[in-house]
Amino acid sequence: MPHRLAELDATPRPAQWKLLRDWIQGPDPQPFFEEARRRRPVITTPEATLAFRYADCTEILRRHDIFSVALYVPKQSVFWMAQDDTAQHFREKGMMSAILDREDLPKIRAWTRDKAKALLTAACGKIDAVDGYTRLMPINLVQEWFGFTESDPKALQAWSYWNQLDAFWNQPFDSVVVKDQAEIVRQREAHNLEMRDYLTQLVQRRGAELAAGKPVNDPVARLLRLLKSGAIRIDPARLVLNVGGLLIGAVETTSHAVVNAVDWLLAHPDKLKQARALAAGPDDAAFDGVVFEALRFRPPFRYFFRKAERDALLARGSDFETRVAAGTTVIGVSFSALFDERGHERPMVFDPTRSRSNGFLFGQGLHECLGRAISEVMLPEMVRAALLLPDLKAAAIDRRGGPVPESWAWRWG
Repeated sequence: MPHRLAELDATPRPAQWKLLRDWIQGPDPQPFFEEARRRRPVITTPEATLAFRYADCTEILRRHDIFSVALYVPKQSVFWMAQDDTAQHFREKGMMSAILDREDLPKIRAWTRDKAKALLTAACGKIDAVDGYTRLMPINLVQEWFGFTESDPKALQAWSYWNQLDAFWNQPFDSVVVKDQAEIVRQREAHNLEMRDYLTQLVQRRGAELAAGKPVNDPVARLLRLLKSGAIRIDPARLVLNVGGLLIGAVETTSHAVVNAVDWLLAHPDKLKQARALAAGPDDAAFDGVVFEALRFRPPFRYFFRKAERDALLARGSDFETRVAAGTTVIGVSFSALFDERGHERPMVFDPTRSRSNGFLFGQGLHECLGRAISEVMLPEMVRAALLLPDLKAAAIDRRGGPVPESWAWRWG
């Protein structure tokens, strides 16, 4: 295999980021990642500075005072997730963490298992797995567990989709692959107007139900009880914004992860056999380990991005030490870091008992995924239901030229 770094050096600088992105998102980036970690763990381009080692990726995520989430502000405005060390961030994140009751996790796992089986059974051996399953399941969760009652599933899907697409896949450095960035922004803004109208009515309806003494106890009701108690300072508009975050964070990320886990296992018969045996058994923890290890080999997000708020160093103290100027977009290539032996023992070995605490699936540090605990029971149960389908056959995943799975034909039985 030719040395990729030599090819990169022979490429004009304006075209280097596009080339690097193609390699990162390609079908087998590990040989390039290994070369980069060994010979050039920090690569600079006009669009961004990329880091490939575990130590740098974790530092970028955990040093929010240096590497901020400012790139999310044009997409998420005053939402706390687009802030770092602020009072609002901690207050509202704490509030949302409190109302997502972890005591519900066993019930959510059982609900997911039953709902997934019911959806697939009703499909009678043929389904578009994305719209009919991997997106529909988290939409049902939002409706039945998060309180989005009397909602249109297609509208919920669109609201989540355009917000996720704009925030994660429509940054300035994505201009090398996104043809019309302004259209994605327009779609997000238009769908957010619809979402705000629905959420405002939902909050008002739930408030009236509580005032009438109805025994509602979903996250929306819990937020309203907190607001009424005076224990937190939050105006109604911000409460609506936080309720919307429950939806936006749930659908596309769940769908993408389930698709990747099932697809990777189907492509590896020995691991698939192991996974199916565990799926049919009672050991949830063992089966969960297989699913999350499959996602280490096929993560839905292969990198994350931050903005350097002041001059900083990457690969500090090594022969590759690189100064990053304030204002630079910094990309941590977490897919490479997941296979760095400095952060993971025997990284090329498929090990379902591997600890997930130093992974990147749910992020690290201040901005770790708010819904991590729910996802850790929902994702495996959705994968389990798929693997238990008899003689499952899957076509190629259709991304329709974009970054996320849009359609995937399954047949079974």
